[in-house]
Amino acid sequence: MTTRNGLFGWYFGTSLLLRIIVALVAGVVVGIGLTFGSPEVAKQFVSSTAFFGDVFIRLLKMIVVPVIAFSLITGAAGITPSRLGRVGIWVLFYYIVTSAVSVVLGLGFAALTNPGAGMNIIGSAAAVAKSASAPSMITILLNVVPTNIFESLAKGDILPIIFFAMVFGIALSYAKDSSDKAVARGAEMLFDITSAAAEVMYKIVGGIMQYAPIGVFVLISSVFAQQGPKAVGPLLLTTLTFYAALVVLLIVGYGLLLGAFGLNIVTFLKGAREAMITAFVTRSSNGTLPVSLRVCEENLGVPRSIASFSLPLGATINMNGTAIYLGICAVFISNAVGMPLNFNQQIMVVMTATLAAIGTAGVPGSGAIMLLMVLDSVGLKIDAGSAAAAAYAMILGIDALLDMGRTWINVTGDIMVSAVVAKQEGELDATVWQQQPARA
Repeated sequence: MTTRNGLFGWYFGTSLLLRIIVALVAGVVVGIGLTFGSPEVAKQFVSSTAFFGDVFIRLLKMIVVPVIAFSLITGAAGITPSRLGRVGIWVLFYYIVTSAVSVVLGLGFAALTNPGAGMNIIGSAAAVAKSASAPSMITILLNVVPTNIFESLAKGDILPIIFFAMVFGIALSYAKDSSDKAVARGAEMLFDITSAAAEVMYKIVGGIMQYAPIGVFVLISSVFAQQGPKAVGPLLLTTLTFYAALVVLLIVGYGLLLGAFGLNIVTFLKGAREAMITAFVTRSSNGTLPVSLRVCEENLGVPRSIASFSLPLGATINMNGTAIYLGICAVFISNAVGMPLNFNQQIMVVMTATLAAIGTAGVPGSGAIMLLMVLDSVGLKIDAGSAAAAAYAMILGIDALLDMGRTWINVTGDIMVSAVVAKQEGELDATVWQQQPARA
């Protein structure tokens, strides 16, 4: 819990979002200011402050594997087999498909605008990364299945960890539902442990994010000290590309799916708007859940039996906005370091980002952690001092702004799927939809 008392009370008593924005602006100003002075002074600043930025990168890398493992195990195990009937299968189907489509949409928009192209950020790991050859798709698919999960955990091989965590979580779900009371009791205890471990990791993420303004300032100022004002344009282009993709997904993607079941997108937006605004402001799918449940039932006619299953599940595994974010940011970072993604790597981004979106916690800033996983899958290692780390730091500087948009779409997607499944199953209250335009 933060406090306004003590030596650093002014720091912890200020909004984290505000601190990150101030750090971003200060880093840009200081970095650009250094470009007008002596090159030696700029070089000395970069080398003298590198430690503080490197610590931030190492802290982030420290938590990637445990966050992924515990989040996915808990999420998969939380789906009770008895509820995975017809409704559950359709909810899961729509969540997975819309997440995959969202990644493709993000990559498509990134291909149109090509964010980060021409920046040529230089780092100590750039030459090594450029010389690495991309593996074939067959090799990629085989490597998803681990031969030794402990080796994969030790090496930080992300896709095998994801695969094992999901399989383990599903098996744990069935064990919890076992008719053998001893097995069920033990599985419940294990589930409680993994759930607690996931919550502990989210607390650690929150603690690391308290250091984020310092890390962002150092890393951003170093980038601008070397790149100058020309780095502003790519960041703005990335942000505009991201929000354009979100709007297209909302109007076209969600609109077409709703329309296929005879549901009007305008009526839907009017009914869901309170939850959408709450999600944008709070940047938390979990925090918006009570509002989402209420608008689903009261404004959109979704029965509680469906909403109480689909929405909590969606807050855990349905992250369409995050999927778009991961695709666009992966392209930005790869372009910025002079390593544009090839076709195989883009397929890998689709696979990994879809799985990452499933494993992303519904709390502020978690998407930036999952971006590390996606970058790792295409050979962009975020090592201290590397070009990829510098480009990643630029994304972190604007992550709060991007987080608002991705949470907004994440929550809207959860509500949309709930309405579609309810209509598909003949349980949607059509009179609510007929009354909605007149009531709004």
